[in-house]
Amino acid sequence: MDQDHNQIPGTGTLGARLFFRALKSRNYRLFFMGQGISLIGTWTQQVAMSWLVYRLTGSTILLGSVAFCNQIPIFFLSPLAGVIVDRLERKRLILCTQALSMLQALALAALVLTHAVAVWHILALSLFIGVVNAFDMPTRQSFVIQMIEKKEDLGNAIALNSAMFNGARFIGPSVAGILIAGLGEGICFLINGLSYIAVLAALLAIRVEPRGNGYGRKNFRRELLDGIAYAYNFKPILAILALLSIFSLAGGPYIVLMPVFAKDVLHGGAQTFGFLMSAAGVGALASTVYLSARRTAQGLVKMIPLATVLFSFGITVFALSRCFQLSLAALCLAGFGMLAQIASSNTIIQTVVDEDKRGRVMSLYTASFLGTMPFGNLLAGGAAEVIGVQRTLLAGAAICLLGGVIFACKLSRLQAMLNPAFEKLGTTSEESPGKGVSASARKEG
Repeated sequence: MDQDHNQIPGTGTLGARLFFRALKSRNYRLFFMGQGISLIGTWTQQVAMSWLVYRLTGSTILLGSVAFCNQIPIFFLSPLAGVIVDRLERKRLILCTQALSMLQALALAALVLTHAVAVWHILALSLFIGVVNAFDMPTRQSFVIQMIEKKEDLGNAIALNSAMFNGARFIGPSVAGILIAGLGEGICFLINGLSYIAVLAALLAIRVEPRGNGYGRKNFRRELLDGIAYAYNFKPILAILALLSIFSLAGGPYIVLMPVFAKDVLHGGAQTFGFLMSAAGVGALASTVYLSARRTAQGLVKMIPLATVLFSFGITVFALSRCFQLSLAALCLAGFGMLAQIASSNTIIQTVVDEDKRGRVMSLYTASFLGTMPFGNLLAGGAAEVIGVQRTLLAGAAICLLGGVIFACKLSRLQAMLNPAFEKLGTTSEESPGKGVSASARKEG
């Protein structure tokens, strides 16, 4: 390959080249830029949505209900979507889901800017975007490996995805706080709707090889059960998904309760809320810097329980804090732990999964990560009304900590099961992770 292909402009040092190595792939580079712009709009909308609901209703139960509607379709539909992802062309699916997401944001903008919005509109549109995301998320997760030219860069691409997500998480809430204070929530929804132009343009410019026609020849139900059995029979994947479910159920709702904490505990406004969300984004972004520099996924399983403990400690300090600066620092730590746990889980699963089952397994990952959150959001919203937001956060942190400790107790066994898989994949040699784990390696689990 020529020199231009092997070096991205502005990345002259070895460390920078290692950090950005997945961007050498043209398709992934286009996706990264388009999605990065769109995600800033997404985070702007998320903050505006939470603030709008709490401003209109003053109810933590309704805050939890909106989040529930946004995420509950993922729990039920993601496993079914995974079969479709393994059958159809992923690029076309993403184009459809991103276009529908754009329409949802523009509909919200129209309702808010014309002062016609009601709570039922928000609930209905949240349910709609939840259905879209149930198909969008496993498709995007599975599409990453098609966009990179060197399969050994898969882990780096996943880490860069996390960096992109959390870079937007840092920028979007800060922008939203300023815009809400000055212009209201409607402009945030409009900005998000327009931001989808960037990702749609990038997707249209991406050129990938068509996937084979061998997908989807079995009965739909048989394919679904095969994907579940595949994940169940390889115990490291099962353990990772189980901890991720606990983590999302008990730890994820802290984001939904953030407006309450900003307003009622720290006695701030929309800007305070935006800064708190951005603080968690800064910590998560720092976590991606560490993860992006790793050359392989080997040994990464050790990060999962450690990250869970760090997150639990950060949320505990945040729940007990009455100081704005201490709250920001605690959320930085929580953000670091949350991202490290999620991205490490993602990288390990994507590295060892068989390509023909990638969509189905990543749909189970999506269901474990985001599908369980609506139940946690609903429970947390109700609990906050009864025992207060701070005790609710403390209870969630304690459950996450317990899950991390149990996982740590099984760590040596899980690592022993994964080592043969990594050796077979050649993640430290010439073979690529895209080939997945052989049947014999899975049986060792």
